[in-house]
Amino acid sequence: MLHVFRAHAKWIWYLVIPAFLIWFVYIGQSGLGDQGPVTPSTTIAKINGTDVNYRDWLQLREQAIQRAQQQTSGQLSLDDEQRVEDDAFNDMVTNILLQQEYKKRDITVSDQEIQQAALEEPPPQIVQDPQFQTEGQFDLNKYRRYLSSPVAKESGIRLQLEQYYRGELPREKLFEQIASQVYVTDAQLWRAWQDTHDSAQISYVRFDPNRIPDSAVHVSAAEVQQYFDQHKADFADRPGHAVVTLAIIPRPITKADTDRVYQHALELRKEILAGAKFEDVAKRESADSASAVKGGYLGRVTKGQFVHAFDSAAFSLKPGELSPPVLTQFGYHIIKVDERKGDTIAVRHILLPIHQGDSSAAISDRRADSLSHAADLDAPAEFDSITKRLGLTTARVAATEGDPLTFNGQDVPSVSAWAFTAKVGQTSDLIDADRAYYLARLDSLTPGGKPTLASMSDQIRTELIRQKKLDMLVPVAQKVSDAYAKGQTFDQAAKAVGLTVSQSPTFSRVSSVPGIGQANEVIGAAFGLPTGTVSEPVKSGDAVYVIKVDRRVDADRAAWEKQKSQQRTQLLQRLRQQRVQEYLADLRQSAKIDDRRKQVEQQTRQTAS
Repeated sequence: MLHVFRAHAKWIWYLVIPAFLIWFVYIGQSGLGDQGPVTPSTTIAKINGTDVNYRDWLQLREQAIQRAQQQTSGQLSLDDEQRVEDDAFNDMVTNILLQQEYKKRDITVSDQEIQQAALEEPPPQIVQDPQFQTEGQFDLNKYRRYLSSPVAKESGIRLQLEQYYRGELPREKLFEQIASQVYVTDAQLWRAWQDTHDSAQISYVRFDPNRIPDSAVHVSAAEVQQYFDQHKADFADRPGHAVVTLAIIPRPITKADTDRVYQHALELRKEILAGAKFEDVAKRESADSASAVKGGYLGRVTKGQFVHAFDSAAFSLKPGELSPPVLTQFGYHIIKVDERKGDTIAVRHILLPIHQGDSSAAISDRRADSLSHAADLDAPAEFDSITKRLGLTTARVAATEGDPLTFNGQDVPSVSAWAFTAKVGQTSDLIDADRAYYLARLDSLTPGGKPTLASMSDQIRTELIRQKKLDMLVPVAQKVSDAYAKGQTFDQAAKAVGLTVSQSPTFSRVSSVPGIGQANEVIGAAFGLPTGTVSEPVKSGDAVYVIKVDRRVDADRAAWEKQKSQQRTQLLQRLRQQRVQEYLADLRQSAKIDDRRKQVEQQTRQTAS
């Protein structure tokens, strides 16, 4: 029976996690989480008065990390764990808020509705499971036969499905209530059609604020203070900042390492050409664990979704054809295209990353071992002494809370997440990464939080300087408009102020136009002025423009009428999805959320030390 459960493990997790969230929310709202010893029942968050205690949060967090580890088939870095934790917390908050909404709106689900949904609307993970497919398509009868079998009962899938639908069906009912209020008029459809099918072409003179030196603009302290006071509500909470000293033991990749992986890729390709199934080789060999479990399948994609080398190779293949080894920054790929429809392909790959060979890895490992067994490095001077004695490269690097640390264009795993849990002067454990071993010392730490005038002054000053420069350019730009009005050509008027006229390509209202930008004042003026006229100065975000409308073509209303029905369906679906997202964002914004995770974790670390 254990092998049956393992066979379904990849999608059981998708049923277990929502079910656990439902239980978790119930415990939080019932008040049961407030009982017990102080540490487990410490409140780590309050959501509109609903307490979330430390014990229950740890269970949910560990569930999320365990699921992420199972999906990646590897060890998570501290950065990965932090991302998983934040996602789990946000999901938990959303579920609590939704449970509160269900109660407010009296949304319930009957046993009959659950049974009907389980039989007729299986979860996406089950629909995609090959064991429930016939000739590549989901087979509802096969799924129903399994659901009624003793195996399903013994493995507990029925219970998991019931818990899954108890979470999903109320959500569907709520979202239907919200989205049903959305409708689309013919006038809205026509305006949306015009936005993409009206076109214009303009000539323009661009006045760049960088022509004016910063020293020519004066911004007073009072102006900075006034801007801060007026925009305080617009400033987002600032993340924490840290400075760390990195000690680096490189793990260099040699030509021999690259050649070794290339030869292995050729051997695998030969094995597949000799009759081995691509899917079986991918499951056995590919380092891309997410696609390997699906036989290397990456899905149906359009051009431009992958890095250039992979993209070019994949879209040059015919269905069923196998690529030679393709080198990217991730390693060597063997690529196969299953199917091509229009501009999309269904593609698979086998990824073979390039690692150090045994001899060079042994040298790096010995140096890393010496560092990890060195004396107490929590004294900053000791860190400097030992890294110098071992001849290690060191560098001071800034870290931002919530973002992985980068150095020389490479991500340095775990250091950033560690830095914001450590004390100044403390040294991290040795971090084993693909390209190097790292050791970090925390040199300084600035906590995040609400922005202050001091923290925002430089940014505000820069913004005020930009605005003042644009204002200073308006009178100069006005000379061009005035000269044209007095009979000069547009080129002559521009030349008189030392500039030249540029011409745009043809663009729509939603286009991103080189040299002009997107959805700004210049685009608006291009569709608002009569053809052949020259504008007054137009201030945009990064420059001042004077434009001349050379040509404009209105959308074809007859063509719009022919496709109106299809457009309505597509736009209505998009607007309903947008309405749900806006509703969830509003629900979150209006909620009273007190996130105490940092304080509780800090207290836990202090107690442990």
